[in-house]
Amino acid sequence: MSQGDNRSAIKAAEAVARRSYGKLVAILAARTRDVAGAEDALSEAFASALADWPANGAPLNPEAWLLAVARRKMIDAVRRRRVSAVASEHLKLMAEELEATASLAPDIPDERLALMFACAHPAIESGVRAPLILQTILGFDAQTIGSAFLVSPAAMGQRLARAKNKIRRARIPLRVPDRADMRARLAAILEAVYAAYTEGWSDPAGTDASLRNLAEEAIWLGRLIVALLPKEAEALGLLALMLYSHARRGARRSPAGEFVPLADQDPALWDEVLIDEAEDLLIRASTLDAFDRYQLEAAIQSAHVVRRRTGATDWVAIERLYDGLCAITGSPVAAINRAIAVAQTRGPAAGLAALPILAPGSRLVEYQPYWAARAELHARTGEMAAAREAYDQAIALEIDPAVRRFLQRRQTESLTPPR
Repeated sequence: MSQGDNRSAIKAAEAVARRSYGKLVAILAARTRDVAGAEDALSEAFASALADWPANGAPLNPEAWLLAVARRKMIDAVRRRRVSAVASEHLKLMAEELEATASLAPDIPDERLALMFACAHPAIESGVRAPLILQTILGFDAQTIGSAFLVSPAAMGQRLARAKNKIRRARIPLRVPDRADMRARLAAILEAVYAAYTEGWSDPAGTDASLRNLAEEAIWLGRLIVALLPKEAEALGLLALMLYSHARRGARRSPAGEFVPLADQDPALWDEVLIDEAEDLLIRASTLDAFDRYQLEAAIQSAHVVRRRTGATDWVAIERLYDGLCAITGSPVAAINRAIAVAQTRGPAAGLAALPILAPGSRLVEYQPYWAARAELHARTGEMAAAREAYDQAIALEIDPAVRRFLQRRQTESLTPPR
C-alpha cells in the first residue's frame, strides 16, 4: 500500500466514521442490544477498511460494506466464546441479521434516535446518560468523556460499561417509544445534548483537547434530533439556543486570547447565518403546542442579539423572560442572571436584592458567576469591602486563565478610586 493510498483510506474511513458511527452501532445492536459488542465489531470493521479499501477500491455503499463486515465480526466474537444457551441465541440473532444484510436498500435506515432513547431509558443511571449518548452516537472514548465531565477515565469507563450491560441484561428495547414515554425520555436526551454543549462552550479557544469539538458535536446531535423529530418544540428550542450561543464564539476572545464578556462583544463578529437560523427555529417552536425552558433561554439569547440591529440590549424583555424561566425551573443560575437584568432595569441595589440567598450547603458557594455578579453589583453600589471580598472569591474559583485575568482587571478597575 502506498503512502498516498494509506492517506486516502484513512480519510475515507474517518469520513464514514464521523457520519455513520452512531447509525451503524444502532443497527448492529438493534436486536441483540449488545452495544459494547457492536462498538468493538465496528472498530474492527473500520480497521479492515483501512487495509482493504485502497487495494479493492472503495465500496459503492461504504455503510453497507462496513455493516456487513461488522456483523460478521460480531458473529466471530460470539463463536469464540464458550457457547452457552445465551450465546447460542445471540448467534442466531446475528445470523438472521447477516442474512438481512444482502437485501439492504442502498439507504440504510437511521436508528440513531432509537439508540439515544435507549441510552435515556429510566433504568439507566441519570448521570451516565449524557456520556453514554456521546460514546454510542459520536464514538468518543472514555478518556475524552471523563475529562469533559470531570471524572477519571477509569471511573467513566466503568460507568459506561455498566450502562451498556444494563441495556443488554434488562433487554431495553432500541426503539423510539410511544408518544406518552417519548416526552419524558426526550427531556433526558435534550439535557444530555445541552450538557455536552456547555462542556464544549467552556473552552471557546479550543485549547483543551478533551473538550475540542464537543460543542460542535452537540449541535450536530441537536440537528439530528430536529431532523428526526421536526415537530418537537423542545428540540427546536434547544437547537436554537445552542446556535445563538455558538454564533458568538468568535467574539468571546480578543485577538490576544483575552476573555470578552457579552456586554463588551462586537456584534459585527457574531455569525449572522447562525443567528438567522436560530431565529427561524425559535419561530417554528412558537407555533407548536408546547413551551419549555429551552425556548425561554433561546428567547433570552434572541433579546441579546437585538443589539446587532439596534445597538442596545433589551433588558426589560430579558428581565421578563428570566421571570418566566425562574418560574418554570426554579434554577438558582437563572435567578443570578435575572438579578443582573434587574440591575440594568432598576439599579444595582435592586439587583443585589434579587440575587439568591446563600443557604447552608448551597452549591452556589462554589459557583464563580454568583460571586462575580455579587462583586460587580457591590462595586456599583459603592460597597467596596464587600466587592473586594466577592471578587477574591470569584477569582479563586475560576479555572480559565483568561476569565481569571478578566476578573482581576475588573477588580482593579472597580476598586481603584477615580483621580
